[in-house]
Amino acid sequence: MTLLTGDSSENAEPVAKAMGIEKVVAGAKPQDKLDYLNQLPETDVTMMLGDGINDAPTLAGAHLSVAMGGGTDVAKASADMVLLGDRLNRLLEARAMAIQTRKIIRENLAWSLGYNLFILPLAVAGLVAPYFAALGMSASSVVVVSNSLRLLKEKEKGKK
Repeated sequence: MTLLTGDSSENAEPVAKAMGIEKVVAGAKPQDKLDYLNQLPETDVTMMLGDGINDAPTLAGAHLSVAMGGGTDVAKASADMVLLGDRLNRLLEARAMAIQTRKIIRENLAWSLGYNLFILPLAVAGLVAPYFAALGMSASSVVVVSNSLRLLKEKEKGKK
């Protein structure tokens, strides 16, 4: 992991140490940041945080870009995500929510696919009445929506 910043080494080193980042590139100009980003292998995943007009090109070039809530409109428009406010711990909350969302999406896909693979051949063969298959499809949709609503429950738990 690398901390790439326009700040001085004196400011960057303590932050990197606190975050467990081994490599620090300090005093980087906007073009230096973009050049650094472009020279990385495609397999490296990059995340850029920025708040100024000068950060816009690098924000646009990163795999994931985050603009600070108090940043410029240009930075916000160039970013994939905008933090509401300037608290970086919101990134950890967003990551946890993204992981939970991906898990629920996979569960919903598995449920829907499983139901359809099971019931459709039976319905086509005439072993299940059409009204029962339609009722089952509606129930399957209710299960998927109810499962998705768990995200709201998780979000409420996080606020307490």
